Amino acid sequence: MGSTGTAWEHPVYSDQQVRAITLSHRDVKDWTDKVALNSVRLLRWGMDFATGYKHPTEEQARNDPHKYVMTEEQWLTRFISSRALPEYLGWWELSYSGLGLAHSTRYSLIETLLEEAHNERMHLLTFLKLAKPGWLMRLMVIGAQGVFFNGFFFAYLISPRICHRFVGYLEEEAVVTYTRAIQDLEKGKLSKWQTLQSPEMAIKYWKMPEGRRSMRDLLLYVRADEAKHREVNHTFGNLVPEEDPNPFAGRCLNTSKLQPSKGLTNLKPIGWERKDVL
Repeated sequence: MGSTGTAWEHPVYSDQQVRAITLSHRDVKDWTDKVALNSVRLLRWGMDFATGYKHPTEEQARNDPHKYVMTEEQWLTRFISSRALPEYLGWWELSYSGLGLAHSTRYSLIETLLEEAHNERMHLLTFLKLAKPGWLMRLMVIGAQGVFFNGFFFAYLISPRICHRFVGYLEEEAVVTYTRAIQDLEKGKLSKWQTLQSPEMAIKYWKMPEGRRSMRDLLLYVRADEAKHREVNHTFGNLVPEEDPNPFAGRCLNTSKLQPSKGLTNLKPIGWERKDVL
């Protein structure tokens, strides 16, 4: 795969698994959850405003089917803009641990978070391949990453738990976005994507079998990844950072119960509670 080669083997998703992904929302339980959720809502509003995204209500869709219709180009801009933010979560964790400010058990999270960061990078590269944006869009992506990286780095020093909850809520929104795009595609609103095939780099990375390489399939795979990130970060937000092992690295202490996996097996949309994995 050339420069996009990876040391992290992406799990194979079945057609049934990617189709079974559903919307979910973890209820706010304390003030830290509220801080994380309100931050995501503010970010979502800013992203909607910047990309011109508006989603019609059911009544608006019935009365005016063409209201707030997104073109293929607008959807790709939306995907690229949202991918510019969470790509470096693993690097924040690595930097945090490297400063010597964290307990040694925090290192067990790094492998999962770096794998997640690489996965987000593959999303970004795939959509850049499809959109072929100009230098201005690429510069905006780099700028957004620089600002977000530094801001989130300092936030992580203050509270890793809030940061993981923030990403969990952010991924909830990502699942919503891709679900709406898939629905638009299935309703025939995105005619250019009806026959569009996934880029070769995406086919190799997700190990797409013959017959499951369309643009719709690509969106299903990406949405499934976001659902996994949603589970991972909500789970990490439930753990005690200085004490608990990483349940996604096969280090659970309670093997008598169902356990998290690296793929979509035993997927819990709102994350695993601490009592379930220790």
